[in-house]
Amino acid sequence: MNAMASLFRQTLVYGFATVFPRALSFLLLPLYTAVFIDSSGYGEYVLIYSWIAIFNILFSYGMETAFFRFFHKNTDKENTVFTALISLLVSSIALGLLGYVLSPQLVELTGIRLEFLRYVVAILVLDALVVIPFALLRAKEKAMKYAMIKSLSVAVNFGFNLFFLLLLGADQNGKAITYIFLANIIASGFTLLIFANTYFSQKGTFDLKIWQSMLKYALPVMLAGIAFTINEVLDKILINQMLSSKEAGIYAACYKLTVFMTLFATAFRMGVEPFFFKQAKAENRNQTYALITRFFVSFGAILFLTVVVFIEPIAQLFIAKEQYLEGLSIVPIVLYAALFLGIYHSLSVWYKIIDKPIIGTYISWGGALITLLINIIFIPRWGYYAGAIATLSAYFFMALLSFLLSKKFNPIPYDLKSILTYLILALVLAYIVYIPFDKVLWKSGILLLAFSSFVLRRELKHYKNQANES
Repeated sequence: MNAMASLFRQTLVYGFATVFPRALSFLLLPLYTAVFIDSSGYGEYVLIYSWIAIFNILFSYGMETAFFRFFHKNTDKENTVFTALISLLVSSIALGLLGYVLSPQLVELTGIRLEFLRYVVAILVLDALVVIPFALLRAKEKAMKYAMIKSLSVAVNFGFNLFFLLLLGADQNGKAITYIFLANIIASGFTLLIFANTYFSQKGTFDLKIWQSMLKYALPVMLAGIAFTINEVLDKILINQMLSSKEAGIYAACYKLTVFMTLFATAFRMGVEPFFFKQAKAENRNQTYALITRFFVSFGAILFLTVVVFIEPIAQLFIAKEQYLEGLSIVPIVLYAALFLGIYHSLSVWYKIIDKPIIGTYISWGGALITLLINIIFIPRWGYYAGAIATLSAYFFMALLSFLLSKKFNPIPYDLKSILTYLILALVLAYIVYIPFDKVLWKSGILLLAFSSFVLRRELKHYKNQANES
């Protein structure tokens, strides 16, 4: 249980490092939904950042995960760090130059205006250059320093957004997007400046064998990352193209309200990924992995129902214009999808610790195919609801397939009875909140309290039993 206590401490710190910066970013939602003339401006902004998310994967090409694996695996840590840093430095500069040369083709591919592409490329290069410095902090378990730098970076971004959009003002959609880009570039440049010493103080050398081994491990991770990102952003791109930027803006603003589940799942992943690798050689590792997954589902189910119960007050607080609220009914769907994504991250440990990341690639691309098909077929019929349903279908499929494959390749004793109880009960109660109770707060609040008490009592009892056995 000492391992679990260590995990909780790491997750708490990484949770702060994730929650605080993203909370600041989330606080920009009221500003963005107010400053754009209408939802079409927010839709264009979301389209651009959706493509940035995809290109970010290409710029980092799985080296973060590969670095974790080889930093803990290799005894020659100095050369491992230096090799990863140089690899991303050279590739980032090369890809940045290529992006500028191919700007006309990228405009045609993405639909991003040419005037914005230079900002996009600058952000991609700056973000790629800090991937390994951040990963190094996590690998060395310097969670507080990681949290501080992340928080400072986002605070700078937040501050310059306020300066540009409130003080200077933006009277048109394109001008607002330009200001958002400038704030992002300043923040990314500030972060790179903090890490300058990480580049200049390294004593290792570039090791070709280590680099080749890392690339072999990283490329399947990159392919999986592309698929993951497709699941995250393809709906917003296709809604822009197949419907309109106005509807894409409405969908994206309401989708943003699932940030609470996303933050929880991301904080969990940030804390658990290095922990999984460290526990890979432990005798009772599979029992530990099963316990972690159960705890994630239990707290995730409570969070899911909490957001569903309070969704209307949350929306009125964070969305500035009434026109966005018509898409509010997608929130429970994508919220439940985010819960399954977190479950998938926990389940995915089995193929990472046996050095078979290609399996994750196949699973992710299966989910991406589902996302693509459902969106293309059903957006014309169901509108942006197709995007929400596609996201849930993809993440459910990925979690289920990962679980089934783990039973064959690396069986882990998951407590399916408890996991399914929490997931099904939370979903049934969410339906009651939305339909029979019509989101009446006092009725829904009673359900939430009853469900939370039920889950927490069970988990506290289970944790005590596990502690006594160990």
